[in-house]
Parts: sequence; structure tokens; C-alpha cells
Amino acid sequence: MGGPNSLDEVEIFLKNMFNDKNIITVKSNLFRSFVSFMIVTLRKKKTLSNYAKLDYKSPLIKYTKKLISKLRLKLKDTHVAYAMRYTPPFAKDVVEELEQKNITEVMLLPLYPQYSTTTTKSSLEDFKEALKPLHVKILHVNRFYKNRIYNELLIEKIEEQLKNQKSKEFELIFSAHSLPQSIINKGDTYQNETLLHVELLKNILKEKNIVFNNIHTAYQSKLGPVKWLEPSLKSTLKSLTCKNIIISPISFTIDNFETKFELSIEYKKIAHELGFKKYLVAKCPNDSSKFIEVISEIYNNTKN
Repeated sequence: MGGPNSLDEVEIFLKNMFNDKNIITVKSNLFRSFVSFMIVTLRKKKTLSNYAKLDYKSPLIKYTKKLISKLRLKLKDTHVAYAMRYTPPFAKDVVEELEQKNITEVMLLPLYPQYSTTTTKSSLEDFKEALKPLHVKILHVNRFYKNRIYNELLIEKIEEQLKNQKSKEFELIFSAHSLPQSIINKGDTYQNETLLHVELLKNILKEKNIVFNNIHTAYQSKLGPVKWLEPSLKSTLKSLTCKNIIISPISFTIDNFETKFELSIEYKKIAHELGFKKYLVAKCPNDSSKFIEVISEIYNNTKN
């Protein structure tokens, strides 16, 4: 989705996101613009304040730039670029770069492990629209949550946080970004794919003999009064009697506002208020060498 490079881009990010027809799914563009205006007006001040606690920008930017630099070294015969959905660089900016380089084939890889109309579909539609003037061959990937190397990487990130502590003394929560239930009811496969992903990760934990007190799936980042996916992360935390917790952000490949502010600051405070003794958050794959391997494998398999 992207993230603000500075506080000046916070309003741009919010406006673009809430004007996306895949996010606000009303048919009327005029009504969507009105809804967007109201949401941005109500959320702007608080969002600015929250980003101020993250060095005034999204951490997504620096990790993405590092990831791209390493991929360029790995895929030497391929031009590697990135586009954000709601903040610069936009698809149209990257397409201009591709045109200058006379690119004839493009592979689009949305960095969302599970498919959703609100994320994967929105990003692919946006970039394909920008690509129309070029008449290039387009390949794309819809999901990669079944990739074995990727899932082993997620388990490694959990182990990194545990260090030498006993997993049996911890609850593990796979936390996914929530969606309005109405979007799922319209056929969005995100929730089903998230649950399938959790089962794959449970199998790897079992193979590695990593046993937790219990394993849960929960949803974060709810917005507004409509019904969202359940259980929420907050309600899950409230229900636990074991007061050692580790959270794996299963729907994010790169650390961002939702992991560095929501999970690492907001929910950490909630956990301490609920009497948790240990509260850990696993890092996202970010620019790790194994994530470079994952993307390279996906790219080569799709290309061939």
C-alpha cells in the first residue's frame, strides 16, 4: 500500500486509500469521495501524531529500498523497481522508467502473501492501467503464502524473538490485518487463505518440534463501526490466561505502521495493562537474505 515518506504525505496516503474503489466499495464515486473526506478529516490529526512517534515517516520505505537494492544484485539481468499504491513512487512514475529502458515484459509481484481484493487486486489493477500505453507482456503473482521457504522464514523470525526461552511457556498469535466482514461476504478469499496459511505454519512448527502453550489467529487494524473479522487481537489478548505472548504479523512482509506502531507500541501497552509478563513481536521478512531467495524463486518460477 505504501506509507508516508514524511508527515506531509500522511494526508496524501489517507486520501488515496479511502478513494480506492476496492477499499470503499460503494458504486458512487461522488459518495466515495465524501466518505473519504470525512474519514481523512476525522483521522488526520491522530494519524499525524502516531507517525510522529515513528520518526515522522513509515518504516516501510527504508526496508523496501534495502530490499530492492539487494534484489538488483541478485537478479542482475532484470530491472527491479517498486511502486506504492497510495504514496510515491506511484505506478505511473515507475512505468515512465520502464518506458525509458524499453522494457518489453513485466512481472508484477504484490508483496501480500494472501490474496485480497483490497490489496492484491487493487495494486494489480492500478499498475496494469498505468502499463496500458506500453503494450508489454504482463506476468503477475496473486499469492505466495504456500511458498515453503517463505514459511520457514516466518518460523525463523518467531524463533529469533524467542531466543533461548521455552516456547511452551508462550502463547503464539498469528495476527493478520482485518477486513470488513461485508468484503469477505462478497467472495474475498483473504480470510480463508489466512487460515490456510496458519495451518501450514503450524505444520512446520510441529516438524521442528516447536511447541507453544497454544496457537491463535487474530485480526488487527479495525477501522469504523461496521462488523470486521473476528476474533480481534484485543479480545484474544483479553482471553488468555498465559501471560507470555509472541505475535507473528502474518499478513505483512515488510515492517510498517501496523507492526511498528500498532503491534509494538499500542498493543504492547494493552498487553501490559492486562498483566502480560512478556510481550514479543516477530519481525517481518524485510530485506533478509532468505526473503531475497523467496522472491527470486517466485520470479524465476513465474517467468519460466
